[in-house]
Amino acid sequence: MKVIGLIGGMSWESSAEYYRIINEAVRDRLGGVHSAKSLMWSMDFGEIERLQHHGDWPALTEEMIAAARRLEAGGADFLMICTNTMHKMAGDVSAAVSIPLLHIADPTAEKIKAAGIRKVGLLGTAFTMEQEFYKGRLAEKFGLEVLVPEADDRARVHEIIYRELVAGIVKDSSREAYRAIIARLVDQGAEAVIMGCTEIMLLISQADSPVPVFDTTEIHALAAVGLALGDAQ
Repeated sequence: MKVIGLIGGMSWESSAEYYRIINEAVRDRLGGVHSAKSLMWSMDFGEIERLQHHGDWPALTEEMIAAARRLEAGGADFLMICTNTMHKMAGDVSAAVSIPLLHIADPTAEKIKAAGIRKVGLLGTAFTMEQEFYKGRLAEKFGLEVLVPEADDRARVHEIIYRELVAGIVKDSSREAYRAIIARLVDQGAEAVIMGCTEIMLLISQADSPVPVFDTTEIHALAAVGLALGDAQ
């Protein structure tokens, strides 16, 4: 079994879900009391959030590279960044180490394509929805057409993530807001919705959407288990 290196803490609420999903999946695959071999470097999200909203991406890149190098030195066989937003610097992180990086968008896009879907709605932080590092990868590498909510809806999605979900706060009113935003994406032609922030799975599920939802947290975690156990890539 390969050792999974997780860069987490962004936020720890979703990193805990990664740890749970990965270990449950390994137990299901191997039986008995088996669990995953893993290392996690967990960030102080207070520091990360401040740098994000100040736009200090160079400092954030340095933090991510330092974490990746710690995990490599600790014996990780491959890396995963347990957040969609911080894949903004995935290329720099990958270049700074000699072990592979399992990009969160790739197994997600592969599942979407396998389902015969080409036009998807994307929910996430404002950084993920508005910048090209994530949407561009989905479009250029996988040929997906990506729709994002209108400006007011993007602001609401972002606000709920940073004011509530990263602190483990789950409100029915916020679930209703997300349901309405999903409905508007479907009206624009979305055939499915990507839960493109690892905390969104704390708030909504397939029951909240009239079209398929793709939970990046679960998809990424299960892809890591496949890689750790030697599944064909």
